[in-house]
Amino acid sequence: MRFHLIDRIESWDADRSIVARKAVSVYENHWQTDESGPVLPFGLALEALCQAGAWLVLLSSEHRKRAALLSLGEVRVLRDAVPGDVLRMTAQVTSKRNRTAMMDGRVEVGGEPILLVHSLMCAFVDAERLDDPVDTARMADMLLGRGPMD
Repeated sequence: MRFHLIDRIESWDADRSIVARKAVSVYENHWQTDESGPVLPFGLALEALCQAGAWLVLLSSEHRKRAALLSLGEVRVLRDAVPGDVLRMTAQVTSKRNRTAMMDGRVEVGGEPILLVHSLMCAFVDAERLDDPVDTARMADMLLGRGPMD
């Protein structure tokens, strides 16, 4: 089962940064309820940011490498996402080696940060070990606005 939390890649700069988004709908089945109503579990907002970073690695390597999370430094949750929010994930590479990269990132809603991450470390894995390269290329085209989603 695949679990995609990126709806669109707005921009990316190879080996440097990516901006992606996810619209959260009330019809998704992963909401938690608190005293104010349904909220997105913060782990899913974090996963969306990690997926944006993984797409940066895929695009920068021409779909040859994929990012696998190794560790997180600091994570700060500032507020929950609620139905109707559009999450905007930004990740920047702070250092890169042959087999690993370190990134900082943030998730925003309406320009307001809701999640901040410092020192997200990932390892590079051969992409074809995890996904069909044709499916990956097709998904990349859709996320970049070059595929049938338009």
